Amino acid sequence: MQRRHFLALMGTAPWLALPAWAHEGHEAAPAPQKGKPGRPELAAAAAFGPDGRLHAVRKEGAYLVVQTSTDLGLHWSAPLRVNAQPEAIAADGDSQPKLIVTPGGDVLVSWTKPLTKPYTGEIRLARLAAGGARFEAPITVHQDRAEITHRFQNMICDAQGRVLVVWIDKRDLEAARLRKQPYAGAALYMAVSENGGRSFLPERKLADNSCECCRIALARHPDGRIGVFWRQIFDGERDHALLFIAPDGRVSPIQRATQDHWKLEACPHHGPALTVSTAGELHATWFTQKDGSARVFAGVLDGAGGPPKVQRPVGQSAQVQADLVASDVGVALVWKEFDGERTRLRAQLNPHADAPATLELDSTHGASDQPRALVLAGKPYAFWHLTEGGLRVYPLCTV
Repeated sequence: MQRRHFLALMGTAPWLALPAWAHEGHEAAPAPQKGKPGRPELAAAAAFGPDGRLHAVRKEGAYLVVQTSTDLGLHWSAPLRVNAQPEAIAADGDSQPKLIVTPGGDVLVSWTKPLTKPYTGEIRLARLAAGGARFEAPITVHQDRAEITHRFQNMICDAQGRVLVVWIDKRDLEAARLRKQPYAGAALYMAVSENGGRSFLPERKLADNSCECCRIALARHPDGRIGVFWRQIFDGERDHALLFIAPDGRVSPIQRATQDHWKLEACPHHGPALTVSTAGELHATWFTQKDGSARVFAGVLDGAGGPPKVQRPVGQSAQVQADLVASDVGVALVWKEFDGERTRLRAQLNPHADAPATLELDSTHGASDQPRALVLAGKPYAFWHLTEGGLRVYPLCTV
């Protein structure tokens, strides 16, 4: 099939949120040409532990490193290498390392390791035991070792302490090609660890026909289920889908969670976010084209297959990256957007209230990662990785 450039489909605006190489069927940027500097690989992740310490992971050369802060980002520990041996690591845009802290205080880091063939990879994970001095040797999460796409992973710890890793996988596409049968997009696969990330059970498929290269959102529901929210291909339309994984491992039917009907033969490389309030409301952000305009939206999902109960645009332009988290003071929405001169970090508490106030948190002329929304002791925070300022943390309320 002929390569189709995503920006050619969307116009010529300078898309801060989208890489210029995003196109149909591909999941990662081609390697920079010799003599030309590549884009900074700033993708980072952060999580608070049960003791209140903040752990952050970022890329440093051929390594991932974790740093810890006990004062909300004012000071950070020396970097601790996650992988003792150097290896290829994807850390840009929607291909992000992930970090979680288990209820027992173990730190888990997952990432995508690009392989030799273009747009292939495998999902890696390393564990730092609570109180440990170094990470254990990384493992590959999935048993399938074909040199194909296993990429764009996310992970979460459920209420029973099991670790779930979900990723985009193209084994079914490859099998369909061998049978000379059509297959749209990729698939979602999941692997579960019942021993804190030391090993994983054989992977299982969650869904066919996912988008090829948008990040996957995961969130815990108060009833113990894990919500999975991702971009899905519905008869050529790239809307978002939702399913739930029950504590006993049962997977609910796939629901069409957004109904924007974006017909697109390309992957926008711009995935969603999901959080669940204590009342069980499903709050989300997602990027889509609606009424002829491509924007990031925030809304409340129906959760039963209907259109979103609430849907409104985030920021003033399409050049937005957003995240959100439920807290004791309500849902906190954080986003960055380019105003033509600077990239600005902004936030709102309870964004679906009437006329919510917008907080101006920071701005930069330099490169920056997507912002992350975090919660500690019921209070929301924003986390941002910048070339000009390193790892930064911003409180979103003072109560």
